[in-house]
Amino acid sequence: MTGSSAHGKHVFLDFTGYEAQVEDDGQWMLDLLERAVEQSDARNVHAHVAQFDGTVSPVGFAAVVLLDESHVSAHCYSEKGWLAIDCFTCGGSDPSIIADFIQRELEAKMPNLSLKQRVTKDRFLHGEV
Repeated sequence: MTGSSAHGKHVFLDFTGYEAQVEDDGQWMLDLLERAVEQSDARNVHAHVAQFDGTVSPVGFAAVVLLDESHVSAHCYSEKGWLAIDCFTCGGSDPSIIADFIQRELEAKMPNLSLKQRVTKDRFLHGEV
């Protein structure tokens, strides 16, 4: 969209080689997401995790930290080792700070983790100056 400005950014990270660190790995991930938010200038307003045992959904989890500025989430297919992270903020908060923290922590804990893509997209495109 030519001539547009953005009021937000969205960082997507896709990993393979994810390895559960504890039995309740969804809670472990939620704790990591919350720590990433704490070291940024974003404001956590709610956090939730759902752990999937394979009876209805594939084994894994979905974790989200709802931000005043938007959200940070993780979705994992544990048995396949797939992990998707997204960090979306608007206004003055930089989601790259949150994504960098998460990526560093994951790579330090999981030597077989492989980043398949990291994409940053402008969001809240508009024509205002």
